[in-house]
Amino acid sequence: MSDQIDQRRRRFFGAAAATVATAQLGFSALANAQTIAAGAASSSAAAAGFTSIRQIDAGVLDIGYAELGPANGKPVILLHGWPYDIHSFVDVAPLLAAAGHRVIVPHLRGHGSTRFLSADAQRNAQQSAVAQDIIALMDALRIPSAVIAGFDWGARTACIMAALWPERCEALVSVSGYLMTNLAAAKKPLPPKAEFDWWYQFYLTTERGVTGYTQYRREFAELIWKTASPKWNFDAATFNRSAASFDNPDYVAIVVHNYRWRLGLADGERKYDALERRLADLPVIGIPTITMEGDANGAPFLPPALYRNKFAGKYEHRNLSGGIGHNLPQEAPQEFANAVLAVTKL
Repeated sequence: MSDQIDQRRRRFFGAAAATVATAQLGFSALANAQTIAAGAASSSAAAAGFTSIRQIDAGVLDIGYAELGPANGKPVILLHGWPYDIHSFVDVAPLLAAAGHRVIVPHLRGHGSTRFLSADAQRNAQQSAVAQDIIALMDALRIPSAVIAGFDWGARTACIMAALWPERCEALVSVSGYLMTNLAAAKKPLPPKAEFDWWYQFYLTTERGVTGYTQYRREFAELIWKTASPKWNFDAATFNRSAASFDNPDYVAIVVHNYRWRLGLADGERKYDALERRLADLPVIGIPTITMEGDANGAPFLPPALYRNKFAGKYEHRNLSGGIGHNLPQEAPQEFANAVLAVTKL
């Protein structure tokens, strides 16, 4: 990571009050094995991607998801971020399946083969709605509880699930820690250097941005990938495999609504108001948790010390070295899979 980025982060964390910073960065989702041997799962499966996608009606969605491992295995749900898709876990899922887990990897709303059941449904991407989707998926699959793990949007969703429905979450693995949006705090401006990191959020508030994002969604995603993971040398085939998910007809509307909602520029749905009021208090998470961070994450993130007190249960933080960026599960699948196995043994 460049000295310039390091300096920008130091200024940001030194100048911004913690309550304001956290609003924008997220305060503002074999049973006795501890590790998995490298190469335990088939590399050919990872190279091909998830070739079999299942569909199930769950809540307001027809959700597309990959499933690996034995049907009677302990469930693990892996949640992707933006602008990524289920293939962020293409190497993680076989590792966990080989260890005896039932692994579920869903396309979030607006991604891949996931579709709204009603053409009239609001294309809403507020945080509680996305989390409710995964609870509905668990209900449809008759999964009473699972280990929930994710990054970016997926980590926020996992944190919300752990906070609101702890009885459904056996344990949590969250890249970049405690992620939750407080709309009131998010209205407060950050120092310019910190706001600069969120340029795309402001771009998407404009109609020019929506038109540009619609036309250049793949180029946009590739830029984010390179910025957020500056040392990840992904190839065209890897990118194109995930980029196919962005052709979902609701993709642009979901992404735009998500970032406009975070800034208070788009309404959510009233049926989620009670959940959002609970999240506005930034509830403490009490289930076993491992948080993770890569040493080359080019996206905004908080130092672990600033969110440590949001986890009241058994807890561990893991820093990864070696040039690991924002898409940690795909860049360091072995380490991510090991964390998923370890979190229930804390």
